[in-house]
Amino acid sequence: MRIDLNSDLGEGYGPWTMGDDAAMLDIVSTANIACGFHAGDPDIMRATVRLAKERGVAFGAHPGYMDLIGFGRRRLPGLSISEIETLVAYQVGALAAVAALESHPMTHVKTHGALGNVCADDDDMALAVGRAIKAVDPKLAFMVMPGTATARAAEKLGLTPINEIYADRTYADTFNLSPRSEPGSVIHDPELLVKRVIEMVSEGCLTSTSGKRLEVPIGSVCVHGDTPGAVTMARQLRAALEKAGWVIGSSM
Repeated sequence: MRIDLNSDLGEGYGPWTMGDDAAMLDIVSTANIACGFHAGDPDIMRATVRLAKERGVAFGAHPGYMDLIGFGRRRLPGLSISEIETLVAYQVGALAAVAALESHPMTHVKTHGALGNVCADDDDMALAVGRAIKAVDPKLAFMVMPGTATARAAEKLGLTPINEIYADRTYADTFNLSPRSEPGSVIHDPELLVKRVIEMVSEGCLTSTSGKRLEVPIGSVCVHGDTPGAVTMARQLRAALEKAGWVIGSSM
């Protein structure tokens, strides 16, 4: 009855902010920090690490495609496997260096947006990400979507997996997320969100949009920090999980 709550944070850029990181870090037990390609910059990375350390929150790298304008949510076809390895290793290494300034080592890596969606379906891409993680630090865990190529890559490469589900997203039959272009793929109703998560973690099972039950191991629940009402929903979800007997804590 222990579950991790994670959120993607540090996603501002320069003077522009995205979400309320300070408030989310009072709720979640793990943060995934943008590394400058889809969002974030060195100062924001360091400030977010510092906040996480002050609140006793674990954190990891959140690498994505080099796509600031599209927030990393657009697929960039044509990149070679070697290029994927390099862009992930570069971002993970950058956050590790910044984190060293705060003496707060990171615990894991979680891919962002379109890169994450591609890796969930493509074994070669998932393995490229896994090799990049392992090259930087083999002790880092790989936050994966259970039932997908990322979970297979973690197992094949001997990386510790953190099996993650999403509180505010619906699922396809493939265990991957439903495309954001589909109506209803992002859940904004707090009561529905809480009900779904309690069911998922209690039963160890997802229900796809077609009604198919997908049994998965669950170690962490993602609450996005950039959606409207994110802090309120995250606070309600944590309270509901604790009321149901779950202890909130990092997986690492």
